[in-house]
Amino acid sequence: MAISDSDRILLQRNKLFRDIRFESVEPALQGCQITALKSGATLLDIGQKNASLYLVLDGELRVYLNGRGLPVHAVLGSGECVGELSLVDGENTAALVIAARDTRLLAVPHDLVWSLVESSNGIARNLLGILAGRIRNDNLLQVTTPEPSLEFEVAANIDTLTGLHNKNWMDETFHRMAQRCERNGMPLFLLVADLDHFKDFVGRHGHLAGDSVLKGVARIMAINLRPHDLLIYAGGDRFAVLLPERSLDMAMKMAERLREAVAAPALHIHTGSAPQAANTTRTTQDEHVTVSLGISAMQPGDTLASLWAAADEALQQAKTDGRNRVKMAAAHS
Repeated sequence: MAISDSDRILLQRNKLFRDIRFESVEPALQGCQITALKSGATLLDIGQKNASLYLVLDGELRVYLNGRGLPVHAVLGSGECVGELSLVDGENTAALVIAARDTRLLAVPHDLVWSLVESSNGIARNLLGILAGRIRNDNLLQVTTPEPSLEFEVAANIDTLTGLHNKNWMDETFHRMAQRCERNGMPLFLLVADLDHFKDFVGRHGHLAGDSVLKGVARIMAINLRPHDLLIYAGGDRFAVLLPERSLDMAMKMAERLREAVAAPALHIHTGSAPQAANTTRTTQDEHVTVSLGISAMQPGDTLASLWAAADEALQQAKTDGRNRVKMAAAHS
């Protein structure tokens, strides 16, 4: 089937096609089917045979490792994909994947994915990055949780709204990452980002709209980072990223990339009453959102607290200077 103009834009933003000329792969995708799921519908079940890689166009999927009754393992939104593990190992699916709200996906058959991989080094690199990101996050969860089999303890490190790790997880992983960077003689940067005028936005549109914005920004930031950049939701209107093995110039460019990526699209948000409220009224609208960002560079003797304080000071300067901009922290001791 022909790919619509709006879906073409969504596919161009998918992690699988990062830095790829979409025109070079679009003809191969014309025969792929769009799968539409209603909220609550199951895409993949544990032990199911799966023959497609699903590219999320819009909506939201939730991944459960041991059944719906246990905490969410991951939340996937527009720009992400699911089904890559069964693509690589040929085994039945190992997770339950459910639509958290109405969701559309492009189903790409495995043989077509492999054909694209063989013809494009860029797609091969992106697929490897997606897999590496999944493995790294799973490994970090196991390392930072004394009993990884206890799903409720794992959930303590995951924010259920955005699907991102939280600050508890960053507190636990920072020391190990800092040691690795020091051992390898590589820099480490902390980026802290606040949504601009978020409290005013929530006051005008309500908490449901605010939640939609937070989830949308989380997806945009995740799509634009490398697998080993550690993104968290720090609560309120704040996100943070640990950027290992980047130069100062690269860290600033990444911050600008995130700022531009958040500001570029109009986020499709839900407004109105909470779903459980009586006489619920839910509408959708497009909203433009911006972020202010502060960056600090790790120096000898730094803790996460000192690195965070320096980045926060730079962030406040970005807000003072007019918001929707990036500021680098002054050298600190």
